[in-house]
Amino acid sequence: MQPDHAAPRDLPTVRMHVDADRPIGPWRPIWNWFGYDEPNYTYLPNGRKLLADLAGLHDGPVYVRAHNLLTSGDGTPALKWGSTDAYFEDHAGQPVYSWTILDRIFDAYVDAGVTPFVQAGFMPEALSTGPAPYRHDFPRTGITTGWAWPPKDYKRWGDLVEAWARHMSDRYGAERVATWPWEIWNEPDGHYWRGAREEYYRLHDVAAAAIRRAIPAARVGGPHTCGPIDNRAADYLRGFLDHATRGKNFVTGETGTKLDFVAFHAKGQPQVVDGRVRMGIARQLGSIAAGLEIVRAYPELAGLPVILGESDPEGCAACSAATHPENVYREGPLYGASIVEAIARTDELAARAGVTIEGAVTWAFEYEGEPFFAGYRELATNGIAKPVLNALRLLAKLKGERLAATSTGALALDTILAEGVRTAPDVDLIATRDKDAINVLVWNYHDDDLPKEGMVRIVLDISAEGDVFDCRHFRVDGDHCNAQPIFLAMGAPQPPSAPQYSRLEAASRLQELGESVRLKPDNGLISLNFLLPRSGVSLISLVRS
Repeated sequence: MQPDHAAPRDLPTVRMHVDADRPIGPWRPIWNWFGYDEPNYTYLPNGRKLLADLAGLHDGPVYVRAHNLLTSGDGTPALKWGSTDAYFEDHAGQPVYSWTILDRIFDAYVDAGVTPFVQAGFMPEALSTGPAPYRHDFPRTGITTGWAWPPKDYKRWGDLVEAWARHMSDRYGAERVATWPWEIWNEPDGHYWRGAREEYYRLHDVAAAAIRRAIPAARVGGPHTCGPIDNRAADYLRGFLDHATRGKNFVTGETGTKLDFVAFHAKGQPQVVDGRVRMGIARQLGSIAAGLEIVRAYPELAGLPVILGESDPEGCAACSAATHPENVYREGPLYGASIVEAIARTDELAARAGVTIEGAVTWAFEYEGEPFFAGYRELATNGIAKPVLNALRLLAKLKGERLAATSTGALALDTILAEGVRTAPDVDLIATRDKDAINVLVWNYHDDDLPKEGMVRIVLDISAEGDVFDCRHFRVDGDHCNAQPIFLAMGAPQPPSAPQYSRLEAASRLQELGESVRLKPDNGLISLNFLLPRSGVSLISLVRS
């Protein structure tokens, strides 16, 4: 970990200090939440592989959220689509429930050891008031078709949700299912709902009551509205919270609808500027700040946690770089660095607002059978981990108590909210202590994707008592934990041969930067010196020998 003497001498130096004897509170992971539109990928081979990888990231629960769990269809997956045929009606018009495909999905979750974040949606075809077509044909058409409409019969809607919740409790056990958070629908203020607001409130009240009848201890929340940095989304969120705290419940007729958490979304807005991708993290963080302020305005919600049901650099996971060139960032280390940056700043925003953020859902999974490295927002491409998954693996190494830490390269939160990270980079760190281990996550983030620029020299001092520490350095950047350059050097084969696939898989694993070394504190201080490229993320692990 000595400096690279071949590097330019005029590199900017960022000095960091970690006080290992000064804990500032528990480290609460909020990154361990994931989601996707296409639930039928869940039980396919690469879906199961990725679920197992996600479950292995964290000692505690890893949560998974999916759309389309009640959508009608034969279970054939497609972009921004999924189906389970959970509800249909017989020739006499009587409801028929089928749990076969839903069981495959939730069996895969349980088998992998992840915790479902269960979404009641969308509207089965036999219940929908919407006109034909019921199914969309994205990307050739828009997604808002018959599945997005209110039910013909709210009682049948409630009966379906209750029967499903009872089935889940019977199949997986009441005690386990009671730990699963539940929600009703997704982005009712966006492309996912064609009804009026009052119809959504009714849909929510009926489903929430149905879930709690079947699982009395269930945690139910919402409304999973779009990013409240937009006035329309902010107004919808306020309207729902007005209904939940002060409005008339559509089931009980009493005032209010119980919420166990409040959920809204936050998205950035990358664009191509002068031939490069420029991220929009200020917009993503601005939505979080705006949403937290709205929640704070309701004293009835004091103490309730917030879940960022989707918190991402932008909105369309299933839009490839072929049609949206700004999405090329998803293939390299910038995507992972942006998640690390967003998680760190989200934690700051929560502390500033005095609101607990329970989770921040990364809306990304995998696309079975799509081309390799096509620019979809996914954690793995046909079973090959992308750098973003390795950045999450580094985040997962932070455990225990958070430690006091400073960086001369850190930007002020208000600067990022106002301007993004457009001039100087944000070079910062998070440090934790767990038993005999000290882990320090360091990142070099900038909105502009210019990987050949922005290298910095890190001088990291860690105050630590002890005789000897084993030091390991893990790195995600353009040259480490990144299989795409190797794929391109192969000629971008679609698909790779078996030997090529094995080579890509090996390159996609988490890698160390050099070999482990043994370090002895000098006057109670361990000093490290290394280079960190733009969009690079390092994890320094010190374990007392």
